[in-house]
Amino acid sequence: MSKFFVLYLAPVASIEQMMANATPEQRKAGMDAWMSWMKSNERALADMGAPLGKTKRMTATGVSSVKNEVTGYTIVEAESHEAAVKLLEGHPHLQVPGAYIDVLAVMPIPSM
Repeated sequence: MSKFFVLYLAPVASIEQMMANATPEQRKAGMDAWMSWMKSNERALADMGAPLGKTKRMTATGVSSVKNEVTGYTIVEAESHEAAVKLLEGHPHLQVPGAYIDVLAVMPIPSM
């Protein structure tokens, strides 16, 4: 079994609009959809992950506050990259306008 780092991304404007305009009922429906997805895939979840908040970007010249499209993460285990992607078909995150999901293979640390 291999691990895959799943990043949930969406345009900043879409997330801001959703947060500003969603009713409590719509927020609950969204969370219910996420919980249903997690329950259906619980055997594959190495780390169910979490939403991600504000970003600090560190460079060689300093630190700044930035906005990016990353909204959360999950770590899944699957037999292959294709199998990991298949777990995410129809994921509720994709209901956000412009949303996308990146699935990254977690690579072993090379021996020294």
